[in-house]
Amino acid sequence: MTALRKVLVVDDDPVVGESFNRVLSGKGYAVITASNGEEALAKLKAEQYDLVFTDLRMPGMDGLEVAERVKAKQPWTPVVIVTGYGSGPSEERAWATGVSDFLNKPLSPEMIEDSAARALAHAPMPATPVAAAAAPVAPQAAPAAVPAKKPNVLKNMVLFLMAPFVGLVYAVLLPFVGIGMLAWVALKKEDGKEAASPQAK
Repeated sequence: MTALRKVLVVDDDPVVGESFNRVLSGKGYAVITASNGEEALAKLKAEQYDLVFTDLRMPGMDGLEVAERVKAKQPWTPVVIVTGYGSGPSEERAWATGVSDFLNKPLSPEMIEDSAARALAHAPMPATPVAAAAAPVAPQAAPAAVPAKKPNVLKNMVLFLMAPFVGLVYAVLLPFVGIGMLAWVALKKEDGKEAASPQAK
């Protein structure tokens, strides 16, 4: 079962959060809302989120400041700015901050879903302690060395078990080899005598 992608929606209008929840909750996302920038940063500090949607204009901390703070502490977390009051300078500042998208209200369900998919598809890998801890595991070659020794152990066991049989074969054949050698030497001597006897006559 695939884990739900956690999406934080930051907007002072609760209807916006409900809209995101309606669109994304059935498509593999868990939507959590925050009503202002301070609440959003507290939630981001407490747990990891895969994606942040933030309204541009909010009381207190605006969406650009939220984006800047998120990117400063968690540069791998994609942030999408949502606004009904888009302007050239604010959009330029948002892109300079490193946001993944800039959406203008009113939002359609397709806009929300497509923006979430795009932002997550291009998100960099997080530099988490979990990833760092996994890195040293790869270079270890010890497990690979264990199977390499098994054939040697098997070979030694086979040789050990075969040794008595090899010795038995040698013990059985050795007398025949010895007799054969003696017979060969005797024949050579007989040949030598026969070759010498005509000269004697």
